[in-house]
Amino acid sequence: MKELRKRLEALTDSTEYTSEARVLFDHFKEALNCGEVRAAERDETGRWRANVWVKRAILLGFRMGSLTEMSSPGSEWRFFEKDTYPRREFRLSDNVRIVPGGSSIRDGAYLGPRVVCMPPMFVNVGAYIDSDTMIDSHALVGSCAQIGKRVHLSAAAQIGGVLEPVGATPVIIEDDVLVGGGCGVYEGTVVREGAVLGAGTILTGSTPVYDLPRGLVYRGTEETPLEIPYGAVVVPGSRAIEKGPGREWGLSLYAAVIVKYRDEKTDQAVRLESSVR
Repeated sequence: MKELRKRLEALTDSTEYTSEARVLFDHFKEALNCGEVRAAERDETGRWRANVWVKRAILLGFRMGSLTEMSSPGSEWRFFEKDTYPRREFRLSDNVRIVPGGSSIRDGAYLGPRVVCMPPMFVNVGAYIDSDTMIDSHALVGSCAQIGKRVHLSAAAQIGGVLEPVGATPVIIEDDVLVGGGCGVYEGTVVREGAVLGAGTILTGSTPVYDLPRGLVYRGTEETPLEIPYGAVVVPGSRAIEKGPGREWGLSLYAAVIVKYRDEKTDQAVRLESSVR
């Protein structure tokens, strides 16, 4: 892998690409597809860090590619995309359940064993989705997002991707997280293991999160992303504007609120049924 990295980094500033360079990039995509390389990984302290060379190599693919038609023969729907990023092809041996009905997974994304894809859904290049995760209808997993084991991305959930800047950590959803319907998680937010995001919760780098049980407020900074603690149960809420016209008019701003931490009752409510897998 060190040799692959070294050779890809040598192409970073190139403007002309040989057939050998295209073969090298195909090897890189296969490593992404197999989960051998990832856009972000946890270090020894448990902190997530971006693999800058991986993100640069993904961007290289866009520069290297040529726009080509990717429409299905005889279809009235026309598609045009860079030839370096076609739709990923799966085999039965991949043990990924892709239910018929219009889903799309870009080449260069990893899906682990027993992942379930309900139509229509979309997974972008660089994403990593670990085993036994459910991606429900109309859900999006953005470029380079990292999704753990046994996660449930409910209908219309949006997991934003962070491809640029290359040094920025992408959105991280750790193991056993439930992301409720219509949620949006963006701008490198880290959702720690076992957390529950209630339907409609929006998390961004500037979203304040009010922890009622612990009496704390969490925010992202320029140096660190917004982080949702282990086992937190988060719901959409609001905070009153305390000065100026907003106060006079009785207005409130959106805020995410941690109302409790996961307990046995929560576990029963969010438990994924193995029978659907």
